[in-house]
Amino acid sequence: MINDKAIVEMRNVSKRFGRIQAMDNIDLDIRRGEIIGLLGSNGAGKSTLLRVIIGLYLADQGRCDTFGTDAGKLGPKELGRIGYVHQEGELLDWMSVKQLIRYVSAYYDTWDHQLEERYIKDFDISLDDRVGSLSPGQRQKVAILLAIGFGPELLILDEPASALDPIARSRFLDLLLQIIQQENRTIIISSHILSDVEKVIDHTLIMRSGAILRDCSFDSLREEFVRFTLTSLNGQLPSELGFGDAISCDVSGSKAVVTVRNTAEKILEDKARDLNCEIEFRPLPLEELYKIIVS
Repeated sequence: MINDKAIVEMRNVSKRFGRIQAMDNIDLDIRRGEIIGLLGSNGAGKSTLLRVIIGLYLADQGRCDTFGTDAGKLGPKELGRIGYVHQEGELLDWMSVKQLIRYVSAYYDTWDHQLEERYIKDFDISLDDRVGSLSPGQRQKVAILLAIGFGPELLILDEPASALDPIARSRFLDLLLQIIQQENRTIIISSHILSDVEKVIDHTLIMRSGAILRDCSFDSLREEFVRFTLTSLNGQLPSELGFGDAISCDVSGSKAVVTVRNTAEKILEDKARDLNCEIEFRPLPLEELYKIIVS
C-alpha cells in the first residue's frame, strides 16, 4: 500500500519491447511537492516509465500504483488528477484553438479560466487558428495549457519545451515554479535541455538502459561531485598531483582542473596547502554531472 506521501510507487517493475529492455526491475517512489528531472539518452526508458505511471503501458512484471490504484486500472477519477504533455503534442487538428480549449475544459470542474487567460496572453496564442495549421512550437504551447488548466496534482512533461523558443522556454519554467507552489502539486519533467531543467528541479532521476542510476535530491547530486582549480604558488605543477580518486585531472603548467567524488572540501583544501596551491571550487552544471554518471 502506498504511504501518505507517495503518489506513485513502483516495485520490481520491468517492461520489454522485443529485444529492448525498456525498464529493468525498477523500484521508485514519487512524492508530493517535488519537481523531478527525469534524465537519460534516447532509449534509456524515460518515456516508457512515464507511460507505465499513467497506465498507457502495462508492466511485464512488478507493480506500479498511482494515487493508490494499480496503474493499469486507473479510472476517470485518478486520470482526472493527472496532466500529461508528450513532445509530439497530439491534438484534434480539425478544431480551432478556442474550440479545443473549450472542448477540453468542459470535462473539468476545476478548470482555471484566469490561468487560461493569462497563459494565452503570455504565450501569444492565437485562438482563431486551426490546430492543424499550428507550428510545432505553437502546438506545444496549446498542449501545455490543456495539461495544466485544470490544476492536476501530478503533471507529467515528456520533452515539453523541445519545440519552444528560448523566451517561451523561460516563461514556461517560471510557470512550473508557480505551479509547484500550490499545495500537493508534483511535476515530472523529462528533457534533453539540461540547462533549463536544472533551474527548476529539486530531485533527479537518471536512467540508462532501462535502469535507474540515480534517484536523489538535486542538492545531494551536486554535493557528490566536486570540481576545483589549483593554482601553484611556486611554478609548475607536477604531472601527478596525488588525487588517486580523481574522476578527471587536467594539468597545464601552474594550473590544474580536478574533479573528485565524495571528498570533503576540507580534505581538498589541506591537500592544496601541501602542494602550495590556491584552490577554487566550482559547482558542476547538471549537464556535466549527467555525463559523469552515465559514462
